[in-house]
Amino acid sequence: MSYAIVRVGNKQYRVEEGDSIVVDRLSASEGEKLELEPLLFADGEQAVFERPALGNVKVQATVTGHERGKKIHGLKFKPKRGYKRRYGHRSDLTRLEIGSIKAQAGASGRAKKTQEDEDGS
Repeated sequence: MSYAIVRVGNKQYRVEEGDSIVVDRLSASEGEKLELEPLLFADGEQAVFERPALGNVKVQATVTGHERGKKIHGLKFKPKRGYKRRYGHRSDLTRLEIGSIKAQAGASGRAKKTQEDEDGS
């Protein structure tokens, strides 16, 4: 099974075809198709992580919805001073459905180069 490490926003996620991931809110509307930036692509035999070869890897995702995260409660407290402050926060999130991870011809990367080097020696 092939997988990819992609960057969405400033975070990295490991994704496979058919996965559903929750990321920080994106400006894309529901149903819109996005192309994610791959940092690594691997199938059972080889891994591609170098820049020129990664240009041939396409990771497509579809925005399935916008959500709000779980509420986080916080408390500030200073003893003996009568100071207490409570606050809460809910993150705005986007759910992405990974459609396809394709490595076009030429995305052989480092693994194939090392095989050719071994064959030549």
